[in-house]
Amino acid sequence: MKLKSLIITSALLLAACGYTQAQSTQVIAHRGFWKTDGSAQNSIAALLKADSIGCYGSEFDVWLTADDKLVVNHDPVFKLKSMERSTAANLTSLKLDNGESLPTLEQYLKAALKTKTRLILELKELSSPERETKAVEKIVAMVKKLGLNDRMEYITFSLHATKEFIRLTPAGTPVFYLDGKLPPKELKEMGCAGPDYHLNVFRKHPEWIKECHDLGMKVNVWTVNKEKDMKWLIEKKVDFITTNEPVLLNEIMKE
Repeated sequence: MKLKSLIITSALLLAACGYTQAQSTQVIAHRGFWKTDGSAQNSIAALLKADSIGCYGSEFDVWLTADDKLVVNHDPVFKLKSMERSTAANLTSLKLDNGESLPTLEQYLKAALKTKTRLILELKELSSPERETKAVEKIVAMVKKLGLNDRMEYITFSLHATKEFIRLTPAGTPVFYLDGKLPPKELKEMGCAGPDYHLNVFRKHPEWIKECHDLGMKVNVWTVNKEKDMKWLIEKKVDFITTNEPVLLNEIMKE
């Protein structure tokens, strides 16, 4: 009987630990882990380095080029080249700060096959809803082809693109809205996994965090780089913090 009791107690402790871990705040590296040697924002190195320090996810930005190819970059213009008005060949000839070529989405995702971190893909707002739909269709097809469906999460400021990701991705794929304008109930009705809002939105509406959890949604917050803000959000039990300082956040999470 003592052995049986010990087994049951151990199982309960393990379950409790698993529950606590599942409920703890997770770290997402904003544009990868780029504030380190040999890295650069939205580079493949930043993805690999985010994975190497155990980040839950690595966030990156995607554009549709003039010739309908998908590339990874944050700003609409990089080294005087427009993402939407330039060809993929012109854009991928550009060098990032670490010497890498600006990557295509396919190159980036193929590199991700060697990692375990989740892939937080932000589709940038494009010049028309039609181009956003085309981009979502191409992204979803590429992800499926590479067998990465189970590791993807999608975020965007575009309400149209948000709805298209919900419509076109496999059921249950997390899709988060970035713009900060919609309350939790509207996000839930739309089919979102939750909000991915700026810190200032939750400073103004801290009650939205609990409302989201009560509705069965997750909460992501960006871009949080100060220790005091990280600790406040952890106390509020947000699910994810997106940060340029993943090492600092990892250290705080261990306290």
